[in-house]
Amino acid sequence: MKRKPAFKHVREVEAFLEMLQAERGASKNTLLAYAADMADLQGFLARRKQSTVTADATALRAYLKSLDYVGMTPRTVARRLSVMRQFFRFLLAERLRDDDPASTLDSPRLGRPLPKVLSREEVDRLIEAARTRDAVDGGRMATLLEILYAAGLRVSELVSLPLSAVERDPSMLLVRGKGDKERLVPLSDPARMAIVAWLHMRSSQLAEGETSRFLFPSRGRTGHLTRQRFAQLLKEAALGAGIDPARVSPHVLRHAFASHLLAGGADLRSVQLMLGHADIATTQIYTHVLDEKLRSLVQDHHPLARRKGRPAG
Repeated sequence: MKRKPAFKHVREVEAFLEMLQAERGASKNTLLAYAADMADLQGFLARRKQSTVTADATALRAYLKSLDYVGMTPRTVARRLSVMRQFFRFLLAERLRDDDPASTLDSPRLGRPLPKVLSREEVDRLIEAARTRDAVDGGRMATLLEILYAAGLRVSELVSLPLSAVERDPSMLLVRGKGDKERLVPLSDPARMAIVAWLHMRSSQLAEGETSRFLFPSRGRTGHLTRQRFAQLLKEAALGAGIDPARVSPHVLRHAFASHLLAGGADLRSVQLMLGHADIATTQIYTHVLDEKLRSLVQDHHPLARRKGRPAG
């Protein structure tokens, strides 16, 4: 079987790739990726009887539209556009062209990635896995998770909670968030029970006669459990719960709090206040998560969705 000959780049592209290697120290993988992108562009232009030296903005827009037509993701299209912009700026700087046709091209809208969310059942498994550790460590971790899931705190807000925030078995948690803004968040019964149990064990985290103003004290520099340590403990709990640790982070539980509230009928404004978002547009991302879940539900389970390709009637 004959080997397919390697693609022959025009000399302008060869010069561009040589510049990337010599002046920018581009790696072998980067050069291969740029070469492949430029080969694809050259092939498209050749079919339109144009070249990299004669192509105008209209031709380049048509190329980007063709990438979208074949199903390329906006992020990949944006990467191709970045390569094109660098290439045509190079041609202009080297006086191989008198203009830069890529300068007027618009970047594709990437959109905002949807937050990762755990199911209610997975959150329950996570908390139960935390409880299986020894009494003190398990009690602390279970309390951290119960509060995080019940109140949707940022991890920095969670680990630095003052002891005063939970005194007298509160039904509401006073949280000091970004910009020193305070907000009240209701606590669930399981979270309140976990806090009460933890307060009976908390003294074991302190040396004899030592006091701490933090709910989760530590002998480290900050005086409280660090974000990094909590994230590490969370990964361990995920393993114990049979959940891929890559899917679990403190922020994922904050996402779960918001998404599960909205799925249960909570209004967007209330969720915004509990999360401490300054702008409701930030909170609206969770409605997109629900839309996506509903769309998947219909595609996977609705009888009409499973009749793809069948003739009507």
